[in-house]
Amino acid sequence: MWNCTLCEKSDEWLITGKFCSKCRRIKHLLNLYGDDVYTTLEEVLVRTDKQQMNKIKTSIAPKIERNLPLTRSVSKEQKKNNTIQTCSK
Repeated sequence: MWNCTLCEKSDEWLITGKFCSKCRRIKHLLNLYGDDVYTTLEEVLVRTDKQQMNKIKTSIAPKIERNLPLTRSVSKEQKKNNTIQTCSK
């Protein structure tokens, strides 16, 4: 059994080819669309620093705040000043 050349996983038996079925699909798309595949991957999957901060503010931070224990109250002033202290174990 050999590993897939692209993903380097050995989930499937590779006897006659270099790519597993999923990576073979990616290779096919590269053959069809060329550099557009790389451009699409960079624009859709890779985030800039500004995009990362926006994602944290809009999606991740609200979920974390909702999951905070009810016994711990955080004042609006602490949130505003971002001076929330965490307890260390």
